[in-house]
Amino acid sequence: MNEEKELGLLRDKIDSLDQQIQQLINDRANCAKQVADVKQKYAQGEKIQFYRPEREAQVLRKVMDRNKGPIANEDMARIFREIMSMCLALEEPLKVAFLGPQGTFTQAATLKHFGHSVMCESQVSIGDVFREVESGAVQYGVVPVENSTEGVVTHTLDSFTQSPLQICGEVALRIHHHFLLKDELNQEGVGKLNKVYSHPQSLAQCRQWLDTHWSQLERIPVSSNAEAAKRASQENNAAAIAGDAAAQLYGMNIQSNSIEDMPDNTTRFLIIGRKKTGASGSDKTSIMVSSRNQSGALYQVLEPFHKASVSLTRIETRPSRNGAWNYNFFIDFEGHVEDASMSKVLEEVGEAASELKLLGSYPKAVL
Repeated sequence: MNEEKELGLLRDKIDSLDQQIQQLINDRANCAKQVADVKQKYAQGEKIQFYRPEREAQVLRKVMDRNKGPIANEDMARIFREIMSMCLALEEPLKVAFLGPQGTFTQAATLKHFGHSVMCESQVSIGDVFREVESGAVQYGVVPVENSTEGVVTHTLDSFTQSPLQICGEVALRIHHHFLLKDELNQEGVGKLNKVYSHPQSLAQCRQWLDTHWSQLERIPVSSNAEAAKRASQENNAAAIAGDAAAQLYGMNIQSNSIEDMPDNTTRFLIIGRKKTGASGSDKTSIMVSSRNQSGALYQVLEPFHKASVSLTRIETRPSRNGAWNYNFFIDFEGHVEDASMSKVLEEVGEAASELKLLGSYPKAVL
């Protein structure tokens, strides 16, 4: 047997496997449609919830647990993420609002979490995302909440104080910033450059790199990195700091890539919706606690978690609107509100606080 024959046999095997995979995907899609039919059958006029965040998290974890390689666990999970997205679209086209415009990291987080079969609705502000979900115009929204380099996104936390929405999930997205130039500047040199556009958070995350390489440029903050790329694409003396999606969308060239000061630069995003999420087996819970204006207030709030050996993953403090020197504590901890051990902990926290608001229990980020 020669090389051509051996390759021919392997290619025939690949063709046969492709046919089987394609048939199995369609079988799964038909099963998803049957799930929709069963839900419709027993709905009794109530609004049906087709998307179940806890169920999807469980499926993706099983995919990663049983994966034997050579494809990496996360890569395999991403394949199934897209299959599940397509199947869900057959049950119900899902609309998700995100902090726009097109080409932002929030849109990338939306597609990472929901897959590319979701219908993305761009919004101008975080407040607009909350309003779209609250009104029922979309089923879910995606908003940034914290960055590993620059910290918390205060507007998102403050929006929860007045909103009835629940946190339904989270997404962790590695953020890579690029220094973008239009074609003409690449060809003629960069002597004309005198300014760089980007979102304030991105300018901060690339501060050291800019100080070293482009300290002479005026740094102009704009509403989003996508807006930065758009403006720079229309001017002959401007650069932009943005990601891959914005570069492709506005035809910009990457003059320098991955210029973020911290190599593990990551932003966490929250999925917000109108319904509570069931337990998935590996969950987080977020609460907002309003403290009394007295000494030891934070200690009294945190003590029940310590006594119950509950792991806290984040604590943020924001000024309360209920008077000067009063504060809201935003606390994330491991576990689900439905866990048997949680009811006593939250009861004790509520007794120590002037107000306790459950923001949501949701699956830990899988991808």
